[in-house]
Amino acid sequence: MSEHSIFKLGDFKLQRGITLPGAFLAYKTYGTLNAAKSNVILYPTSYGAQHTDTEWLIGPGRVLDPSKWFIVIPNMFGNGLSSSPSTMAEPFGLGRNPVFTHWDNVHAQRRLLAEVFGIEKLALAYGWSMGGQQALHWGAIFPDAVQRICAVCTSARTSVHNKVFIDGVRATLTADPAWQEGRFVERPVRGLRAMGRVYAGWAMSQAFYRERLYETIGFTSLEDYLVRSWEGNFLRRHGEDLLSMLATWTQSDISDNAIHRGDLDRALAAITARAIIMPSETDLYFTADDARAETAKMPNARFQPIASIWGHRAGNPTQYPPDEAVLRAAVAELLADA
Repeated sequence: MSEHSIFKLGDFKLQRGITLPGAFLAYKTYGTLNAAKSNVILYPTSYGAQHTDTEWLIGPGRVLDPSKWFIVIPNMFGNGLSSSPSTMAEPFGLGRNPVFTHWDNVHAQRRLLAEVFGIEKLALAYGWSMGGQQALHWGAIFPDAVQRICAVCTSARTSVHNKVFIDGVRATLTADPAWQEGRFVERPVRGLRAMGRVYAGWAMSQAFYRERLYETIGFTSLEDYLVRSWEGNFLRRHGEDLLSMLATWTQSDISDNAIHRGDLDRALAAITARAIIMPSETDLYFTADDARAETAKMPNARFQPIASIWGHRAGNPTQYPPDEAVLRAAVAELLADA
């Protein structure tokens, strides 16, 4: 399932004012588009992830069923497959990487759907973490094009506390001696390993570690878990791609555009799609309290927290079937009338 396609965007004007020559999206589809083009699920990628990391929940009997739905995973700008610091030619790179926003991501995705497949409306926008941010941007920016949203462990606007977490991760990575004059001059191995360890303490809950759940998923010790799962996760990626996605995450705000002019309440009210907002009760940076407050301002949304001690990863439960069952049930409910 690893093969993907490329959609060429041409000269693509980014929200922050730079035009990116030869911009492109990498994407993968699953299932068959029906004649009415009414069975489309958009499933954007999350931080540090490519479609191969998130497609595990696609399959018969899984959260997203390709026997019924046409599922599209667009790889987010900056993730190393779509236009990213690691893929761009000069004058970019060398400390001059453009800033991508979710405004850029969703506008590129809309062009992909329309120009390649003739799709104008989504049956469902589904996303976890930064993927959920993109799903909510779809709802606020293109309300007539989205019928349903399932947003998992995410936010409509990156909170101040979440920005503190992001700044800590960024500082850890750029503390590597390879970071010089605004760029990495060689692979930042020390920074990538340190980033993984910092991230591990935020992504999983205190109870996850107290109950030593890493020992239930194939790791023989805490050190084994931190090295193979977390250090290994970030060592796969290009350092400046990771920084690019952190910048996108920091700036995520569904109201940061000419439509809503910074008015978050107005942007949330514009999300008319029937939605389920699903934070994890133990997520340390996309908190349930923040999600509850945002959900209350969406006219057709329901707040449904996930009772789990897997922290942020409750929303991407590759190793814990009970949390997957919760996600599967929510999606089935949303799509029951489709």
